[in-house]
Formats: sequence, structure tokens, C-alpha cells
Amino acid sequence: MRTILITGPGGSGRTTVAAATAREAARRGTRTLVLSADSTDTLGAALGVPTGPAPTPVGTAPGLTAWRPDAGESFRADLLALQEQASTALDLLGSARLDTEELTPLPGAEELTLLRALRDASTADTFDLLVVDLPPAPQALALLALPEQLRRYLRRLLPAERQAARALRPVLGRLAGVPMPTDRLYETAARWDVELAAVQLAVEDPATTVRLVAEPGPAGADAVRSAVTGLALRGLRTDALIGNRVLPDASPDTWLAALAAQQRKALDGWRDEWGSAGTCEVHEIPHLGRDPRGADDLALLPVPVSLSASASATVPGGAAGPLAWPVVDRLADDGVLVWHIPLPGAIREELDLVRRGDELVVTVGQFRRIVALPSALRRCAVDGASLREGELRVRFVPDPDLWPRTR
Repeated sequence: MRTILITGPGGSGRTTVAAATAREAARRGTRTLVLSADSTDTLGAALGVPTGPAPTPVGTAPGLTAWRPDAGESFRADLLALQEQASTALDLLGSARLDTEELTPLPGAEELTLLRALRDASTADTFDLLVVDLPPAPQALALLALPEQLRRYLRRLLPAERQAARALRPVLGRLAGVPMPTDRLYETAARWDVELAAVQLAVEDPATTVRLVAEPGPAGADAVRSAVTGLALRGLRTDALIGNRVLPDASPDTWLAALAAQQRKALDGWRDEWGSAGTCEVHEIPHLGRDPRGADDLALLPVPVSLSASASATVPGGAAGPLAWPVVDRLADDGVLVWHIPLPGAIREELDLVRRGDELVVTVGQFRRIVALPSALRRCAVDGASLREGELRVRFVPDPDLWPRTR
């Protein structure tokens, strides 16, 4: 299934663009699900149909289904299940049980609910296209990074290989004088890892791309640059940059004409910076003079449609695939292996690299990612790095003590 993740600065109209993209795909015969986790029904307002915790067919667009999972219901179900699993320990501690009526979602519950819904939708065979209305860009980037980060924490805190010595744990516990982790703890960690892996697989799937929505202008330009770089660090490709609510060029009103000129300048800058470099396509959606509401208004929004051979012509936006991080062998010429990491929009002064065992810690401005080194690079030492044309190139030299010797 193809997945389009849509985000952008807050207030940019990303939910409306998500609704228009899903509607256009359904109109072209693609079975489409549009997913949002907003606590308020902004998706339903754009579609003209109320959405809720159960997937709901949109009557005005055959083949389109909308889903806005209830974070509160999901949170209550999870906490009650955890309370039941830990009932023995809670009884020993004399804890008072929490009732359903007194449980309210904690911060972050909406994001976790969205990840779970994304996992469930991506593994179903009901739809051909999943359009996800993500939170604003900063929260969206943190959300997309969460599965990989949590899986890494689980592997460090509860390594699976230590589970093998089950028979020794009581003995080790007596020798150490401290209780050892129980089987249930490892089983819970393993279940979490499987669930997180399914979400990570859906996000990193080659058929998943990201679409950025922003209003053209100085603030939008800064937000777009930051988002494109952060997404690239996660290995995600931005296939389209959409300038939303673009004003007409000709206007007798001096104030509107000046604002339109500012928007035009920003759009030209985007095309020079992103379009000419091949990072993503730049599209415009005109301002309707009102907030789009319902099928008729959505039909007036020209969401981008790609006829790329790599994707079905009926699906808005062709699947460009994830960003590749290739290792180039230059041992014969320069004695190094070069790891190419695409980071469009990155600034040299905001880059930082740290080698940590078999991992590389990459920091770009406010974003950080810890990535495992490819097997060949684990037997090498870092020799230097450079940033050229939006690409980080890290040089590695073989370690004589670890590199295979040749006759």
C-alpha cells in the first residue's frame, strides 16, 4: 500500500490538503483511507462529513474512508490492560485501582494513537492508498523518530540475548542480592518491539513519501528548510512541497499586491533551492478567499498528481522511494570508503558527528539520529567528513587489525 505523510508548519492548511489529496485519489478509482489524530474534527470539517473513532465512508467521494481514532479510548484500554496484568504486584502494594471514568489521556497519547492506527491501516488489505494528516512539522518529526528510538532503548535496557539464561536467573538473583528481570518483562518488551517494528516498517517503506505544506513567505521558508533536513536525516524523502493559499498576482489592492509579491518571491526561491536541485517538486494551491469546506471546495484545490512510472497514474504523487545512504568504495584510488548521507538544506555550522562503537551519532541543528554503521564500516576508523551540495560524505579508512588481509 502506498502511504503519503502530510505535514507542515502549524496553521498552513495541511489537514485541508490531506483531505483534498485523499478525495482526488478516490475520484480516480483508488481505495483511499485518510487518517488524522486531531482532537478536534478539522478533517471532518474539510471533508464535510463528521469523522470519528471508527473508519467512516465519505458519501460524497466513493472509495474514500476517513478515520480519526480516539486517543482517550485507546489510552484507557491500554492502562486498564496494564493494570490487570500487574494486578498481583498492585495488590501486594495495597494500590487503589483506577476506574475507567477517572482516566484521561496524558500528553502524547494522540501521537501514540496515530502511530498505532498507521500500523493497523498499513497492514490491512482494504486500501490502496493511506493519506496521513500528521501533526505540525516539529511534532511530526519527533513522532516519526519515536519507533526507532524506543526500539533502540529496549535493545539496550533489555537485550534479547540475556533472556536465554532463564534457568540461571534465580541463582544469579541470589548471588547478586537483587531481583532479576522476570519472563513477563521480557515478553512485554518483545511484544512492544514487534509493534514498534511494524510502525517503523510502514514509515520506512519504499512506497512511503512525505508532502510538506506551507504558506509561501519568510517564516514558511525557514520551516520548510528545517523540515526537509529533519526528514532526510530519518531517511524520508519529501516528494512535494506545496505552497498553500497563494494569492493572485494581479490585485487592485496595494496591500494584497505586496503580499502576493512576497509569496511569489518565496515560491521562486523554493523552486531554485528545492526544485532545481531535484529534491522535490514545488506546487501551488490558490487561495479560495475562504476556508475550504466540503467536496465542492476540495475539488477546486489542484493537489499535485504525478504520472511517474514508479507509481500508479491514479495516485496523487508518484512514489519516489526512501533516500539511499550508499557506501562508495574508493579503496583502490584513495584508500577510503565514503558513506554518502543526503541532508538537503543542512548547514555546515550546525553539523556534528560522533563515532560511538558500531554507531554514528549525527546531529543536524535540532535533530539527532543514532544510526548503526554498515558492516564494512564497522571495521574502519573515521577519517573525516565534508558537506557538499546537500550531501554529507563521511570518509572511513580500514583498521589494519580488523580488516581482512589479502595475499
